[in-house]
Amino acid sequence: MSITLTINGERRDVDAEPGTPLLWVLRDELDMTGTKFGCGVAACGACTVHIDGQPTRSCMTFVEDAAETEITTIEGINGKVAEAVQQSWRDLDVVQCGYCQSGQIMSAIGLLSETPNPTDADIDAYMSGNACRCATYQRIRAAIHDAAGKLEA
Repeated sequence: MSITLTINGERRDVDAEPGTPLLWVLRDELDMTGTKFGCGVAACGACTVHIDGQPTRSCMTFVEDAAETEITTIEGINGKVAEAVQQSWRDLDVVQCGYCQSGQIMSAIGLLSETPNPTDADIDAYMSGNACRCATYQRIRAAIHDAAGKLEA
């Protein structure tokens, strides 16, 4: 089945069976490997993309449900919030192994887009669906606070 997706501002035609997770179309058909497979049941957050500006687990989003939406992957993030988050991630040396970080960053951008000055409780609640096997949660929280400060400046 041919489906047209809008990914990172570009219309892309893909051939995929109905019920195929968007994650596999991104990775296998479009070679956009920044979005990671973690668990396949939307529990770890590694596959997070933005659909119409909202962080969404691509492993549980069927490709046909993503048609007629704006999909943003880690490869296509831009803007003031994304730049602040990426800079804070670098400044605070958040990444350890890095596997979960694209999903963490996509969720952090979603959080700061909705809540520009989050509390620790806001961060913990919003980011709770993102697992980090290296346990960099304290650095992630600090980086989100740092990015919020950059956005206020």
